[in-house]
Amino acid sequence: MTRSLKVVSVLVLGLLAWIPGRAAAQAHLLGGPAPEIAAGPWINSSPLTLGVLRGRVVLMDFWTSG
Repeated sequence: MTRSLKVVSVLVLGLLAWIPGRAAAQAHLLGGPAPEIAAGPWINSSPLTLGVLRGRVVLMDFWTSG
């Protein structure tokens, strides 16, 4: 087995071990209400609450630059 294949194998196994831990840590959030949207300035409207958005399809685009 080449060194690069060993490194990739270790990384993949580490990722597979990490994913279930993340899911378990966030399981208490399932079935509950969504948290309120807390963000910086709103570009095309005044800030909205989840109550105003109830029953509507909402697309949220999160991005960062850096």
